[in-house]
Amino acid sequence: MSLAEQSPARKPEPSQSASTAEHMRAILDKQRKAQLRDGPPSFELRIDRLDRCIGLLVDHQEAIAEALRKDFGSRAPQMSKLTDVAGSIGPLKHAKANLRKWMRTERRSPTPAILGWFGAKAEIQYQPLGVVGVIAPWNFPVNLTFAPLAGILAAGNRAMIKPSEYTPATSELMDRMFRSAFDEAEIAVILGGPEAGASFSRLPFDHLLFTGSTSIAYHVMRAAAENLVPVTLELGGKSPVIVGEGADVGLAAARVMNGKTLNAGQICLAPDYVLVPQAQRDEFVEKAQSATAKMFPTLKDNPDYTSVINLRHYERLRGYLDDARAKGAKLVEINPAREDFSQQEFYKIPPTLVLDPTDDMKIMQEEIFGPLLPVKTYSSSDEAIGYINANPRPLGLYYFGGDGPEREKVLTRTTSGGVTVNDVIMHVAMEDLPFGGVGPSGMGSYHGVDGFRQFSHRKSVYTQPTGKMIEGQLSGIRPPYGDAFTKRMAGEIKR
Repeated sequence: MSLAEQSPARKPEPSQSASTAEHMRAILDKQRKAQLRDGPPSFELRIDRLDRCIGLLVDHQEAIAEALRKDFGSRAPQMSKLTDVAGSIGPLKHAKANLRKWMRTERRSPTPAILGWFGAKAEIQYQPLGVVGVIAPWNFPVNLTFAPLAGILAAGNRAMIKPSEYTPATSELMDRMFRSAFDEAEIAVILGGPEAGASFSRLPFDHLLFTGSTSIAYHVMRAAAENLVPVTLELGGKSPVIVGEGADVGLAAARVMNGKTLNAGQICLAPDYVLVPQAQRDEFVEKAQSATAKMFPTLKDNPDYTSVINLRHYERLRGYLDDARAKGAKLVEINPAREDFSQQEFYKIPPTLVLDPTDDMKIMQEEIFGPLLPVKTYSSSDEAIGYINANPRPLGLYYFGGDGPEREKVLTRTTSGGVTVNDVIMHVAMEDLPFGGVGPSGMGSYHGVDGFRQFSHRKSVYTQPTGKMIEGQLSGIRPPYGDAFTKRMAGEIKR
């Protein structure tokens, strides 16, 4: 949610906007000229760039954790090291370990097969696109900058990065980090607010990756279309949880609440609502309360419990609760120590279950992106699947249960970017699986080899053999068209 949630700022004068845009374009031109001058980077240079990124994360791990704590107000350094540091090193190391295999020319079969008998070759070469733009969000600003770089750099590209102004300390730190290890012609960071973000989206990149909200993706895609820039959109939506009729409710509740409280629910893949069998709703609520209390005996001054990023989002989330309460929902605030949050240093909201939500409530219409969890009941798996399919396709879907046929029905009759079975969010951590959305939750995917391919041009190369024998075959399909050609076509144009 990098461009959607801009903090209010004075609009720059036209000259300032023009100057910023010109500066960005100059960097883009510098990177593109360097790419054309130097040609596709060697395997060794790609490994070196990946190593430099890993080194930055290792050397600056404490500074990264502190910058994120400063930007959020309260965010555990241990969590930041897990999600933003280790979670970024993993993809970079995976790319290093597999790069030589990924770079190999891919052989294909010539058609018709007779051409292969004469020595024809069909193949795909993976070629760098050139300069890739990255618009990174504020919720995991380091991870959602460095993890995409694994595929971008492995594919041999250069990158320009626009981090969020919502996390200024982290954005400025990343700027310093990249400047210390990369020439501007390799990787450049662009700082600034909404105007800078809008100008960045309009640059004629060779590819643009945007991670953020669906509402802003429309603007980003429209801006990119001005230059026919291909885009990868990693968005979000309302990722549902289905607790199957025979599921272990205690296990499901514990894992759902772990995912919902991680980063205070400020995750594009956070479970957005739960569908639970009607007879098991109260058990789910009870187990969710006990599981949360075990993780967070206290909340208000507990550094392990993350703050909401800023006042605007805090008020948005409080507004969802007020709206749901006014429209008849029952709110279950999980506040083990019964702390008073009316006076607090940070923007913390206790995890809150919203029972019996209805579709006219804002909390069921918009991506929550916070520690609030609607809990709906269903009477049959068909009803649960029907409800999911009646809404926009989500980035993630989560199913809990051990019933094989029910599991397969959920997997085959719903469409989502990805699925985790018997947990939440975890499919994003599988580096050898593509990560991406579908429809309103995104387009394109990356991670692992899929990231390498997403940020590469798959160039088709066909090599025609020479020699008298193949020439004799080819002459049969050239003018003048006689009876032999007519008979040949009659033999090929048939069922």
